[in-house]
Amino acid sequence: MTRPDFFRLHNGEKAPLPFAPDEYDTRLMGLRTAMDAVGVDAVVLTSMQNVAYYSGFLYCTFGRPYGLVVTASQAVTISAGIDAGQPWRRCHGDNITYTDWQRDNFWRAVVHVAGTGRTVGYEGDHLTLAQKERLDSFLRPASARDIAPATMQQRMRKSPAEIALIRAGAGVADVGGYAIRDAVREGIREIDVAMAGRDAMELEIAKRFPDAEYRDTWVWFQSGLNTDGAHNPVTARALERGDILSLNTFPMISGYYTALERTMFVGQVDAASLNIWQANVAAHEYGMSLLKPGASCAEITHRINDFFAQRDLLQYRSFGYGHSFGVLSHYYGREAGLELREDIDTVLEPGMVISMEPMLTIPQDQPGAGGYREHDILIITEDGNENITGYPYGPEFNVVG
Repeated sequence: MTRPDFFRLHNGEKAPLPFAPDEYDTRLMGLRTAMDAVGVDAVVLTSMQNVAYYSGFLYCTFGRPYGLVVTASQAVTISAGIDAGQPWRRCHGDNITYTDWQRDNFWRAVVHVAGTGRTVGYEGDHLTLAQKERLDSFLRPASARDIAPATMQQRMRKSPAEIALIRAGAGVADVGGYAIRDAVREGIREIDVAMAGRDAMELEIAKRFPDAEYRDTWVWFQSGLNTDGAHNPVTARALERGDILSLNTFPMISGYYTALERTMFVGQVDAASLNIWQANVAAHEYGMSLLKPGASCAEITHRINDFFAQRDLLQYRSFGYGHSFGVLSHYYGREAGLELREDIDTVLEPGMVISMEPMLTIPQDQPGAGGYREHDILIITEDGNENITGYPYGPEFNVVG
């Protein structure tokens, strides 16, 4: 039996993708424009975010490499044989399946599309040193250039179709928030509350997007000391009256991340905690008022810093004040060029989507201990912003149970 290094497994019919074909064609046109600008003949994309952004296919690596090779005339996803025909059904354009009968068949399939001796673009923030060595060995490029910054700049600027999907995701996040609010009571475990929110969101996504694939939607629901970090995992801790809570819902729709985050309390809130909470809400509202075209991320950050410093709270700030949205998750993606931090000079433009999420963490041995965070998603418009998060924030709605 002759064992091929790669082949085309076009099994079944093409499935509906998150976006129309012309959306992907427009994205690929933008990538090819960036390629021309830096003199790149072929691009080998390897990250989940870029493969999904330009092809619609969100891969599951499980220790195997995946990619998308783009030239002036082709865009071909490269996938492992273990996935059979699903990558072809779920991608825009062509797909090649590589076999595991010989090591590095992934790179043999890449060479088949990209060719050798050309100027090659790659993702410097994703390709490992080991895989870069293989790229150099198999493609023998005349030169290799990092294309990742250009792709990030493209992803930061959302199309109307992307904004529609993000808007739907924000609505799903609200559904999860209300389910969590209904589940909160003394004695229930964090994990039980988290499951209620997750289940509600997955059902809502299936209702809104009946042709999608479903995966990766999750909830971080923290209580008491567990609220001190933004990304602390769920535990089996039982809620107690007076606990500070952190509600965090994250629906994932075809690789697109949205979020809702709220401070809550079980049954009652003490005076010290209420003061911190109200200060963080005020910073949240002030920060949202600053999100408008022409403002830089650094400028906004410094102004919120001043707001907290005037209240002697800046030392409790946990991280930057917001970030971009799109094809990203807690384990892939991240448009680092659009974050509200002191070292980011990006100027906001209409069509960008960004969060406002100030967080204060008060240490356990102080009055008002815990982590306080509010989070809304905002679309930058021609003259300001549009808040697409609907779930209410603040003490009037979020002292529950």
